[in-house]
Amino acid sequence: MFDKFKKEDGGEMTQERSTDEQNIMKSKDFSSNETVGEIGIVELMGKRAKLEEAVDYVGLMIKNLKDKRTVLEKDIEEESVDIKNLKEKLEKVSQYIEEENRGIRELTQKRQQVENEADEVGSLINNLRDKLSGIDRIIDNEGTKVKQIKESRESLER
Repeated sequence: MFDKFKKEDGGEMTQERSTDEQNIMKSKDFSSNETVGEIGIVELMGKRAKLEEAVDYVGLMIKNLKDKRTVLEKDIEEESVDIKNLKEKLEKVSQYIEEENRGIRELTQKRQQVENEADEVGSLINNLRDKLSGIDRIIDNEGTKVKQIKESRESLER
């Protein structure tokens, strides 16, 4: 039914009328009797034929528009699905970032605790070193006193 129309480079529909159709139209004009011609039946039939062609043309345009709309709807649906998938992926990335930030905060707190414990251990070591140094001085002092006593005893014995 739409074979009469074709799409040209400009995108507009044009009518292709076969030579058979043109010959039929001419033969109708010449073969009809004058009575039919006088009351305008031939012109009316010509107008009807042109209107049918116009209706066919409009029908083809509507079909083309429906096809374009269908393609657009399909494209939009595909884009919608792609965007939803991207949104889900981004939400997962956001959750991952939150988890990593939470993990980093926990690690920071643990490191701070370990650092505080290390500072406490350092303080204990310094305190114990000071105490050991104090004991060492006392032992040295006592050792010096014992040595002096021994020396004084030896000098008395001689």
